[in-house]
Amino acid sequence: MPDEASENTPLLMDMDRQDRDPENPAERTNGAADKTTASTTTTSADHPDAPIAGVSSSVDTAPDAAGQRRAYHVEVEDESAPSTPPRFVQDEGAWKRWKWVPYPVRRFARKVAIWSRGPENPRPWKITPLLPRVQEFPLELVDRFLPKRRQRILAVCFYIAIWVVTFALVKRQETFASEISGWGLPQEIGCGATFWSAGNRCGIDGVDCRPFDNSGFPFRCPANCHAYQVLNPRAVGDQEILYTQFVIGGNNETHKSGYRGDSHICGSGIHAGVVSNSLGGCGVVRIVGEQSHFPSSRRHDVTSVGFDSYFPLAFVFDEDATCGSKDMRWDLLAVSLVFSIIFSLFIQSPALFFFVTYTGLFWHVGMASDPPKISTIAGLVSNLLGKFLPATFCAWVFYDKMGIRRTLKGLTAQVEKTVLWLGACWVGALTNYTLDFIPISRLTAHDLQQQPGAKAALAIIVIVLFCIVCVQVWFFRQEGRMIKYLKLYALLLGGILLSLTLPELNLRIHHYILAMLLLPGTSMQTRPCLLFQGLLVGLFINGIARWGFDPVLQTSSALQGDAPNNSPLPIIAEPLINLTTTAAATAAAAWTANFTWTRPDATQYDGLSVLVNDVERFRTYFDDSMFTQNFFLWERDPALGMNEYFRFAYMEGSRTWDYTKAGVWTADGEWKQMGPGPSRVMARDLADAADERMRRR
Repeated sequence: MPDEASENTPLLMDMDRQDRDPENPAERTNGAADKTTASTTTTSADHPDAPIAGVSSSVDTAPDAAGQRRAYHVEVEDESAPSTPPRFVQDEGAWKRWKWVPYPVRRFARKVAIWSRGPENPRPWKITPLLPRVQEFPLELVDRFLPKRRQRILAVCFYIAIWVVTFALVKRQETFASEISGWGLPQEIGCGATFWSAGNRCGIDGVDCRPFDNSGFPFRCPANCHAYQVLNPRAVGDQEILYTQFVIGGNNETHKSGYRGDSHICGSGIHAGVVSNSLGGCGVVRIVGEQSHFPSSRRHDVTSVGFDSYFPLAFVFDEDATCGSKDMRWDLLAVSLVFSIIFSLFIQSPALFFFVTYTGLFWHVGMASDPPKISTIAGLVSNLLGKFLPATFCAWVFYDKMGIRRTLKGLTAQVEKTVLWLGACWVGALTNYTLDFIPISRLTAHDLQQQPGAKAALAIIVIVLFCIVCVQVWFFRQEGRMIKYLKLYALLLGGILLSLTLPELNLRIHHYILAMLLLPGTSMQTRPCLLFQGLLVGLFINGIARWGFDPVLQTSSALQGDAPNNSPLPIIAEPLINLTTTAAATAAAAWTANFTWTRPDATQYDGLSVLVNDVERFRTYFDDSMFTQNFFLWERDPALGMNEYFRFAYMEGSRTWDYTKAGVWTADGEWKQMGPGPSRVMARDLADAADERMRRR
C-alpha cells in the first residue's frame, strides 16, 4: 500500500523528480516491474499535422499495487527539446511572412533549400591525373636536377629572361623593311587608311584632300587587314555597304581599273595581290586622278563594291615596285607558344604559373597578335604599360579572390593543365582569330538587330552557357558552396538590372567584363573548370590589351559611332530638270537639275550640305547673308551617259547630320526620288578619323 505522502504527491511533481534523477535505482526497479508501453500512432509524413521526423514520444502506464489507480509517465528523448507541435503549427511559425503562398509551393521551396545545402559531408573536387607517371615526370625532373629552392629561382629567372630576349629580337625584325627604289622606305599605315575622308570632311569639291593626280607614296600594311570591316552602313552611290571590306573597284577579268579614292588602301592591296593578309606587306600606291566606272570583282578572298559613275580621285598600285617587309606576328606566336608550354609543364606553383603566363600572354597580344592602332614601337610600349598595371591588379584579384588559386593549387596533372587551362587561355587571347567567325561585333541591341546572324549566334551562346551553368551548379552543390555563389550572382544580377534603369547611360558588356562576371563560377578543381577558366582569362587579356578598360556604362553617343543619328532629314522637292534636246543646242548647252528645299523648324540647324557621287558639291547657311542660297542648280554634259547620286543633310556649324538616301539622276535624264530614312557616309568610327585620312608629304 502506498503511504499517505505518496498518495498526496502531485503527478507532475513526481514526473519532475524522475526527470531530475533518472538514475534512481528504486524508481528504475519500480518502473521495470510491471511497465507496459502503448505507442502512439504516427500519421503520414505528408500530412500537415504530422510530427517532424526524428522527435518521438511514448506514454507509459502502470497499475498501482491494488490495481485501483494508474499513473501516467511521459518520456521525452531530449530534455532541452520542446514538446512537438503539429506540423501546421510549425509551418505557421516558420512561414508566417509567406502565409499567402500556397502550401505545396512552400513545401517545394523548403525542399529546394535543403537540396541546395549539398550533402552532409561535402568534399572539394580534386583532379586525379590520367597516366600520373607521365604527367608528373616533368616535376620529377625538376626535383632531381634542381632540388634546392635557390636553384629553382635562378632557373626560372634565366628562363624568363631568355623568353623576353627572344621575343624582342624577333619583334625587332618586324621593324626592318627594304628601301624602294625611287620612293625610299615604306610608311607604316593602318588597315583603315585612305586618301579620301568620308562625308564632307574633304570640303567643297574635295579641296582638303588634294592633290588628285601625280602623287603617291610607299606604304606598309600590317597583317589581318581582311578583318577590318565597315560596322555601320556606308553609302556608295545608291548602295549601303555593311560588314564587309570597304574596297571600291579594282581590276577584274576583263577590265583594268583603279580603286575609288575613299577605298581602304590595305584592303585594296589585298584585293590587288600586293599585300598578304596573313603576313602584311609593302608596296607603292599612286594617285591617278578622276576615273569613271569602278567594276565589282572578287580577288584574293576580297569582294570589291561596284560604282557606275565618276569620282574625282582614284589610285592604283605600282606593280614594278619591289620591297621586303613582314609582319612577324606568327613567328612571335610560335615563340610565345613554345615558351609558355614548356613553362607550364615544369612549374607546379599555382602563383608562379598563373602570373608569368598572364604577363607573357598580355604582352604578346598587345605587341603582336592584336596590337592597338599605334604605329611606333615606343608608343605601343607606352600604351601597354598604362594598361598593364591596373590589369595586373585585376589578375591578383582573379587569383586570390575569384578562385584561380583554388583551381590550380595542388594540381599535378601537368599535361592536362597545359592542354586545358593554357590551351583555352591562348584561344581566348587570340579571339580576333579563334572566335572571329561568331557574327557578333558588339553586344548591343542595335548591333544585334543590324548584324546578320547575330541573334541566332547569341541564342546558341546563351543555350551553351545555360548548359555549362547547370553543370557548374551540380559541382558547387557537391562541394557545399552553391548557396554562397548563388548569393554572389544574385548580387551581380541585381547590379546589372540596376544599371539598365540609369538614365542616359547604356549597359555594354565588353568581353573583359563577361570574363570577370563568369570567373567566380570556375573556382574549383575540375577538368571543365580548367577549360572554362583558361578561356575567360584569355578573353580578359585580349579585351584589355587591345581595347583597354572601356566603361561598362556608356552614353548613347559613345556607342553610336558613325551610325545614323536619327536626326531630321531635309525635305527636298522633286527637282526641276531641264534637258536640252533641240538640234540648235550649242556645244556648251547642258542638262540642269534645280533642287529646292523647305527650311527646318529647328533653330539648331545652320545650313544644308549636298553630296553628288559622295563628294560635297554645295553648302549653304540659312542666316548668313554672304552664303545664303535657297536652291541648288546642278549642270551636266548630256553626253555623260552615267547616273549621278544626290544626298542632302542639315548642318550645325561645319558638322553634318544624317544624309538622306540617294536620289538618282539617271543617264537618260530621269529622276528617281530618294527613299525614306537616312544613309551614312561617315568613317567606321570617330576615333579612326586620323587613321582614315592619309597626310601626304
